[in-house]
Amino acid sequence: MAKEYGFLVNGKWLQGAKKREIKSPYNDEVVGVINIPALKEAKEAIDSAEKAFEKFKESPSYERRDVLRRIAEGIEKRKEEFAKVLVEEGGKPLKTARVEVGRAITTFTVGAEEASRFAGGEVIPIDVIPGSEERFGMVRRFPLGIVMGISPFNFPLNLVAHKVAPAIASGNVMILKPASQTPLSALTLGEVVTEAGLLSGGLNIIPLPGSQIEPVIEDERIRKISFTGSDEIGWGLMSKFAKKKVTLELGGNAATIIDEDPPDIDFAASRNAWGAFYQAGQSCISVQRMYVHEKIFDKFLDKFISATKALKVGDPMLEDTDVGPVIDTDSADRIMKWIDEALDSGAKLLTGGNRDGRLIEPTVLTNVPSTCNVSCDEVFGPVVHIERYKNFDEVLKWVNDSRYGLQAGVFTKDMKKAFKAYNALNVGGVIINDYPSFRVENMPYGGVKDSGVGREGLKYAIEEMTELKLMVVNLKN
Repeated sequence: MAKEYGFLVNGKWLQGAKKREIKSPYNDEVVGVINIPALKEAKEAIDSAEKAFEKFKESPSYERRDVLRRIAEGIEKRKEEFAKVLVEEGGKPLKTARVEVGRAITTFTVGAEEASRFAGGEVIPIDVIPGSEERFGMVRRFPLGIVMGISPFNFPLNLVAHKVAPAIASGNVMILKPASQTPLSALTLGEVVTEAGLLSGGLNIIPLPGSQIEPVIEDERIRKISFTGSDEIGWGLMSKFAKKKVTLELGGNAATIIDEDPPDIDFAASRNAWGAFYQAGQSCISVQRMYVHEKIFDKFLDKFISATKALKVGDPMLEDTDVGPVIDTDSADRIMKWIDEALDSGAKLLTGGNRDGRLIEPTVLTNVPSTCNVSCDEVFGPVVHIERYKNFDEVLKWVNDSRYGLQAGVFTKDMKKAFKAYNALNVGGVIINDYPSFRVENMPYGGVKDSGVGREGLKYAIEEMTELKLMVVNLKN
């Protein structure tokens, strides 16, 4: 029988009048039952968070550090349970689910380190004009208060951790709305957080449907929104709640450039094959566009296709599965429609293109017009297209010809080209000699254009969740 999960308000697990089954995207088995809070109960979460913040903002850094360490230890003790929850609720292959659990442990561990450093400010000179002698200024960061965290389905543990950990480290409190498709890992994390001794109300988890969250966000006591998800919803939230601080981590259609003389062509081929198809392509930094220099195109393509065909598609609970299902039938329908659109527009299918329910074969296309959805929009599925290029300056323009700008990868031995790409590419991160899907927990992560605003990554997320405050001291009188 599937486990039933309550929702977390003021340190208590509550039942709701409405319940919802969570089903596996692989086989539609019921893997959990969640309780849905009413609006009244969601408002109570704000009340509890407000009271908690009055205490938590005064907490010493060592207390916040120790809570974060205990959370990391709690996940470690239950890591195989977490991995299986990720497989069941999201269809994530077991091998990559275990990686995500490990990353979540790292996120809370780095968060503990940042808690020890938080609020370290600077002293600034004030005596820069006549009459300001014998004065100095001190600048520090202070927590905002209640942060609303809204997380996506594709990394439902670690991307929740990237909201919860910096909030705790900086003395903020959080109301979390996990993704509707994958709330179980967040609720399980809530069990670990409460056991770790976070004060009641410091983290409230309300698995509301997305359509019901705005009446909660509009409460003026919520000072900050940290949203990861679709660009349409994200920009809509920013426009509706213009007086709140907002971080948006949205979509992308990441590109990789393979120069004529990459350091290791075999690594570039295998690495980008994994970057295109891990998580069934459901990552905002999944490799979607590849541009390969014409001198090595055929050689690289053979290696890339071989690496793609070696990936095993199937049951995500099996140890050797590389590619599991996409999240739902609507997504599978859309992805196949976009593949057909590209083929109808003159693209050539190199491998893949078949579907079994929500399982879609890793699909490689070429000769794709730039106006096709699989090139200009975010596929969020196991589809990549690969094209030839001649001129490095020209291919940089091709990469920039997108409404997204999250991350890009460049494989080259030529450091002049590497820095040229770094200067020219209009993205949040340029990854040299690795795929654009590369991310570690302490790096600043986020994009430009329709890919969002603000940055995640522990130190940088803390900056987004805090406000600078100045104090000027006059020693003359």
